[in-house]
Amino acid sequence: MSVQTVARRYAAALADVALAHDEAREVQAELVEWEKMFHASPMIEEVLRNPTIALEKKRAVLYKLIERVKPRPTTANFLKVLLQNHRLTELTEINRRFAEILDERAGLVAATVTTARSVPEEAQQKLLAMLSTLTGKKVRINFNTDSELIGGLVTRVGSTIYDGSVQNHLRKIKAKMAGARYF
Repeated sequence: MSVQTVARRYAAALADVALAHDEAREVQAELVEWEKMFHASPMIEEVLRNPTIALEKKRAVLYKLIERVKPRPTTANFLKVLLQNHRLTELTEINRRFAEILDERAGLVAATVTTARSVPEEAQQKLLAMLSTLTGKKVRINFNTDSELIGGLVTRVGSTIYDGSVQNHLRKIKAKMAGARYF
């Protein structure tokens, strides 16, 4: 079974529990912090990843961390389940899917807009309104910059990409010219 499939299943189950307890965004924030903590400590990450280290030792490490950090019971229990099922190393993908599922259930769609330079606030609001109309949902936009775009923008909404970058237009012109015959 793929990591994405596993992550989706764990994330959906967590979303059910967290939403039932009305603590979804808080659990989400805590899990992101746990992910950062694991990545920030190569020793902890190695202990959790290493298949030669006994589950009991891994459990002792996780329980000690839970005791120090004191996350919500939902977060702590979820981390324990992941450890028990040897899925704690997939926390990054599970967190990504969890955020997507929470947005989905809230009727929210995430979009990423990449431009060559930062976008003025007024233009951001117009783009937000346009994407809301286009999708028929509330939209949360994350703005990125990439100087290689030269100009224009690339918008990703779910798996759909709208590429209005100068770089893409130049690529299309180049393809047309390469296919054209001049006599």
